[in-house]
Amino acid sequence: MNTDNMSVLGLTIDYGPFGFLDAFDPSFTPNTTDLPGRRYCFSNQPDVGLWNMAQFVSTLSLANLISEKEADYALERYGTKFMDDYKAVMTKKLGLQNYDKELISNLLNNMAVDKVDYTNFFRLLSNVRADLTTPDEELLVPLKPVLLDVDQERKEAWTSWVKTYIQELSGSGVSDEDRKASMNSVNPKYILRNYLCQNAIDKAEQGDFEEVRRLLKVMERPYEEQPGMDEYARLPPAWADRPGVRMLSCSS
Repeated sequence: MNTDNMSVLGLTIDYGPFGFLDAFDPSFTPNTTDLPGRRYCFSNQPDVGLWNMAQFVSTLSLANLISEKEADYALERYGTKFMDDYKAVMTKKLGLQNYDKELISNLLNNMAVDKVDYTNFFRLLSNVRADLTTPDEELLVPLKPVLLDVDQERKEAWTSWVKTYIQELSGSGVSDEDRKASMNSVNPKYILRNYLCQNAIDKAEQGDFEEVRRLLKVMERPYEEQPGMDEYARLPPAWADRPGVRMLSCSS
């Protein structure tokens, strides 16, 4: 989202160039023209929304449709509302009972360092069991598919985080089965990814729309396990990172 594609309802209304976050990278931007300053990168999205609101309320204020006090309140409310919703979302994604700022901050830092796939990580995290007796060497087994090529130092960092996470879970009183079901209801297994769209587009351009229909069918039930459809949940292939697939220009 940038400064020209947000409606007065707070909805995005322009998806070109579009981009889906695969490997977690706070500085990711799908727009090649945004690369130098990354003004609209993933981590800047909250501020972009605030800037858009500031321009809107300024216009309303200049037109004497709202007072300066009302304008200030609207902008203050944006920050409060955003953080309240963010905390609620992240708490649910991790299956926690209460928001833990340090735990979540350390997690996102680890994910950024190792470029962990954002979607698959949270889906796999639901397989971690709240068992304080689990040996250290087995703690990362549920996350193995997304912790690729991490060295010993990084394994130790992840092991430390998982141990803290398990300690948090163990005191919640929620069973592993209930937590897994709850987490899987908010952490999708299937999401649209640029390379999936590109595959469907390439075939459609040849007159074959079967992949478009199949992709749509899978994405209609993103939170459900769908036998035989795991290829739509795998990590993106190497070719998917090239410009024109993962990143597009405004004129693409």
